[in-house]
Order: sequence, then C-alpha cells, then structure tokens
Amino acid sequence: MLEPDVIDRISNFVQEHGLDEAVVTNLRGAWPKIHFTYCFDDDISGAKPVREFADFNVYLVDGREHCLKFTADLQAATGLVLAHVEPE
Repeated sequence: MLEPDVIDRISNFVQEHGLDEAVVTNLRGAWPKIHFTYCFDDDISGAKPVREFADFNVYLVDGREHCLKFTADLQAATGLVLAHVEPE
C-alpha cells in the first residue's frame, strides 16, 4: 500500500532534481520498501498515471503476485513507475 503523501513527496523530489538513474537510485535508498522502475512514458500502453507532470508521469504497480502489473488501486500498489515524458 502506498500513501498519497508518499507519492507526493516522491513526485516533489523528482520535480526538484529531474528524472534520471541517479535520482531513482536516491529514491530507492530513501524508500527501500517501494519498488521503483524508470522508463520513458511512450513505453507504457494502457495504464493511467496516478500523477502527471510536464516532464514525467507516475504510475502505480502491484508486485504482490511475483509479476509486476499496473494498478489504479493504492491499497494494492507496491511500487511506482517513473516515466520520462519527451517534449513534443
């Protein structure tokens, strides 16, 4: 389960520092119980972000059954996908 305020704190950190591998590594250290995935937003199909920003989106993932899958359920979420949005 992920709390909305934790997602907000993570999103704020990414807004302040940008989104790259180093930032994701820092997030993994700060929140070791949350699974973080970093990718490009155009690699994602069929999922709706839980938070949207100009340069990145945040998606919830559920990894409770040994395979990650996107979810919209905060109660089921075990991790976040931070997806870089390319400028148009």
